[in-house]
Amino acid sequence: MSSLVERDRGLLWHPYAALDGPAPYAVTSASGTRLRLEAADGARFDVVDAMSSWWCAIHGYRHPALDAAVRDQVDRFSHVMFGGLTHEPAVRLAEQLVALAPPSLRHVFLADSGSVSVEVALKLAVQYQAATGRPGRRRFVALRGGYHGDTTGAMGVCDPEDGMHALFPGLVASQVFLPRPPALPSDVDSWVAAAEEVVAAHADTAAAIVVEPVLQGAGGMHAYRPECLAALRRIADEHDLLLVADEIATGFGRTGPLFAVEWAGVEPDVLCVGKALTGGYLTLAAVLCSGRVASAITRSPQRALLHGPTFMANPLACAVASASLELLPTSRERVPAIEAELTAVLKPAADLGSVREVRVLGAVGVVQLDGPVDVPAVTRAAMERGVWVRPFRDLVYTMPPFVSLPADIAAIGAGIVGAIGEVHG
Repeated sequence: MSSLVERDRGLLWHPYAALDGPAPYAVTSASGTRLRLEAADGARFDVVDAMSSWWCAIHGYRHPALDAAVRDQVDRFSHVMFGGLTHEPAVRLAEQLVALAPPSLRHVFLADSGSVSVEVALKLAVQYQAATGRPGRRRFVALRGGYHGDTTGAMGVCDPEDGMHALFPGLVASQVFLPRPPALPSDVDSWVAAAEEVVAAHADTAAAIVVEPVLQGAGGMHAYRPECLAALRRIADEHDLLLVADEIATGFGRTGPLFAVEWAGVEPDVLCVGKALTGGYLTLAAVLCSGRVASAITRSPQRALLHGPTFMANPLACAVASASLELLPTSRERVPAIEAELTAVLKPAADLGSVREVRVLGAVGVVQLDGPVDVPAVTRAAMERGVWVRPFRDLVYTMPPFVSLPADIAAIGAGIVGAIGEVHG
């Protein structure tokens, strides 16, 4: 009988991978912070998941409370349309999100995924501008180095040249881009001056400024100064633009604060969250907006936010998201310790000749090389050291589950440093 990996090859496309590319690893089980994997050559691995399954499994795998939430909701009903109907899991989750979010954000739209939440936020901004008498404001100001998803509108506000969507210039709308915000305090003033100039030149046609607060994720794991975010809030206000904060990767404590906008002490007009929202169990995202924005939409001729996914507010996803948020205060207590532990265990990487920089923010650790990572080789070398990582570009990074113990973080550090040393020197 063919192995699972053999059956997969040439049949399934995997993210940003060719059909005949390197063989994936088969997952045989997962629990806590660990994955059990099998390679195409039959090798088996028991590894610490350094990625939280792309940053969403913050409570680990098979958490009893989350398993119970899904089972309990299945016994009631798994899905109903949200058009004209409502249900307890959706209302409870929205109440929780409003209680956690910055105070001005009072209204919730539940979407299918992070990328879809960005699409909704863009449409919301355009509808808002039209509702307030500025229908010509349909473009967006975004940041170089940013990443907001793979759907068409979201692609438009990703970095147009260095991002993953440069092959689609005729498909996505042309937007306005500010330079990548700086990491050094000494560079902030000049960056702010440039941002002010660019936004002023395009304010009459722009609906919103779209940013990943403080940490740009898939665009390069780049952390920038909170003063830049504070400046964007001020600039948006000066030109009557909305500030859209994409916290799909950073929300729920990944950088330390509950939301990354807290680093700058600002409140966005629109907030997108996803990934960790359900603890990695089901796909779900949310768009929160201020009362000012919601009131303008309600007063408009359409009166509604013009979006309505089939699986909007799926009860299973809402139920497990609610349970995940209940676990969050306890899980988040480990983030400061994880930051300190990652700083210590990744420090030796700075002594490797292939390493350009090591940086840590909250439960995010990044080792940037001086050239592209040999992804298959580094992945296998890390697995042989008991760690699952998924490098990209010139980065070997980790976003471990919040429930990771010190021993897990030590293993992650040793695995990353050892794999880079073995493959790249």
